[in-house]
Amino acid sequence: MNRFSDRYALVTGAGSGIGAAIAHGFASEGAFVYVIDMDAEKAQDVAGQIKNAGGEALDIVADVTDGPSVKKAIQKITDHSGKLDIIVNNAGMNVRTDLRHMTDEEWDLVLQVNLVGGARFARDGLDLLRASEHAAIVNLASVMGTRSTRQMSAYSATKAAMASLSRGLAVEYAPYAIRVNYLCPGFVATNLTSRFVRNPFVKDQILARTPMGRFGEPEEIAKAALFLASDDASYMTGSGITVDGGMMAAL
Repeated sequence: MNRFSDRYALVTGAGSGIGAAIAHGFASEGAFVYVIDMDAEKAQDVAGQIKNAGGEALDIVADVTDGPSVKKAIQKITDHSGKLDIIVNNAGMNVRTDLRHMTDEEWDLVLQVNLVGGARFARDGLDLLRASEHAAIVNLASVMGTRSTRQMSAYSATKAAMASLSRGLAVEYAPYAIRVNYLCPGFVATNLTSRFVRNPFVKDQILARTPMGRFGEPEEIAKAALFLASDDASYMTGSGITVDGGMMAAL
C-alpha cells in the first residue's frame, strides 16, 4: 500500500514507542515524515532508520510544553517544504502518584504534554493544513480517559480532555476540510507501561481484564492511526477508535 505518497506527516513523541511506530508506518506508505521529539538523539535515530529503509524524514527537536518551541517546529516545516497534510499528536507522559501527593509542577507537566501540546500543534499548523487536500489530525487519547486506576487521575483527566478536544476541533475545522479523530489505546508494550510489565501482580491483573490476554504492540496502534489519517477514513471526523484487546468491552 502507498496511501501517503506525496504527503507530509508530523508525529510528536516520535522518538520511541507508539510515536516511532507511527512514523515508520507513514514512511513505509510513502509519506515524508517530520519526526518530532524533545530528545534530539532519539529523533535523529528514528529519522535515520526511516531514511536507511528508503523513506524520507526530517528530525525536529521540539518541546510540546513550550509554545515558542512548537512555533519554531512549524516554521522549520514551512521553511523546509511548506507542506503539511497530517498531524499526529502522540506525545504523552504520566506522573504516577496519588493526586494528594502531586505537586502543581507535576500536574502542569502532565497537562501540558498530554493535552496543551497537541492543541498547540493543531492551532499553529492550521495554515499549512488548510492548504492540503488531504488534511487530517489524529490525537492519542486512551482507554484511561473513561476508566482509571490509582495514581493515574491526572493522566486520565488529560486523556479524556484530548478526546473532547478532538471532537470540538472536528466541528471547528470541518469548514476547512480538515478531519480530526482520536485513538484510545489500551495497555501497549512501551516505556510508559514498562513498570506494569515488570510487576507480575499488576501485569496479571491487566491481562485478566483483557480478553485477548496480551499487551498491544506499538505497530498495532500505528495501523489504526494510519487508517484515520488516510482517505480510507474520508467521511470520519470527531470519531474515536478503541484499540485495547477488548478491555473496554469486558468491563
